[in-house]
Amino acid sequence: MLHRVGREDQGPIDSTRSDRRGRFQFAFRSDTSAIYLLSARHAGIEYFSRPVATILARPDTGIRITVYDTSSTVPIKLEARHLVVTRPDQDGSRGVLDLMVLRNDAQRTRIAADTARPSWSAALPSGTIGLEIGESDVSRDAVTRRGDSVFVIAPFAPGDKQLTLQYLIPSNRRMVELAFDGQGATINVLAEEQGVKVSGVGVALADSQVLQGRSFHRWTGRAPARGVLRIDLPGARGTPVLLLGGLVMLFALVLGGAGWHLMARRRAAAPAAPNPLLDTIAALDAQYVGRESAMGAEEWARYQAERARLKAALEASLASGRWSQ
Repeated sequence: MLHRVGREDQGPIDSTRSDRRGRFQFAFRSDTSAIYLLSARHAGIEYFSRPVATILARPDTGIRITVYDTSSTVPIKLEARHLVVTRPDQDGSRGVLDLMVLRNDAQRTRIAADTARPSWSAALPSGTIGLEIGESDVSRDAVTRRGDSVFVIAPFAPGDKQLTLQYLIPSNRRMVELAFDGQGATINVLAEEQGVKVSGVGVALADSQVLQGRSFHRWTGRAPARGVLRIDLPGARGTPVLLLGGLVMLFALVLGGAGWHLMARRRAAAPAAPNPLLDTIAALDAQYVGRESAMGAEEWARYQAERARLKAALEASLASGRWSQ
């Protein structure tokens, strides 16, 4: 299936069958304001390609779509987890941006054993509330919160997936704990507020990060298979909360391993110079993230299409090396 993702509309525009060797061909007139993707369905699961190159003089002949059989038992590994804790809001609550990189090293797609169980789940910091889904490799509708746990019902194909969550630490909490039960993972905790203390699971205070003109203290380490991460918080001072939406893409790239599939494979370091595409994406997210219910369906679709176009352009920039690493 050939899909078009444009500013005004998006959806499938053509389909075909491959031959016995898996070869296929599409002919279409491309729109420079849109991106094009291919997909193939196997065992009820849709698998997508990278964006199709649309240079007329050089047809894109290198696209390969791999599909997999399914299993409800192949393990999903938490490869990395990055927590960003903001200053308290006017009501004393603190926002948390939680980026996870999940990996399926098998050659089968992980699915849930039945409709009553998730395909993957993990603990959230105790006592936090709410849940919003940021830019992720799984559908928002496939992620739910139950108590202090997050549940995902989406399938996990082989390779890496990014999951971005946002939630709150209530104003009356002075400490939260996050339990790890499974394989060890790389851990990063960034706190904007002075006086925050992070301990446990092998993390140690590292260099600070300055992002969007704000300074963050950083703790990093590798969690053991079992352990507890503890975050102690000072008294709230009622300062404006940091816009998490605009930081999602920035932190995903700066914290190596928490970005898109290309960045996860390369384990890229923080960029030495800003990328204007990244600034545009961050500004777009700050305007729209968390406001889907307040937007009309048409305006929200335009935002999604524009974001997809900018993301594809940024991936192409990274792949070509035009943004120095």
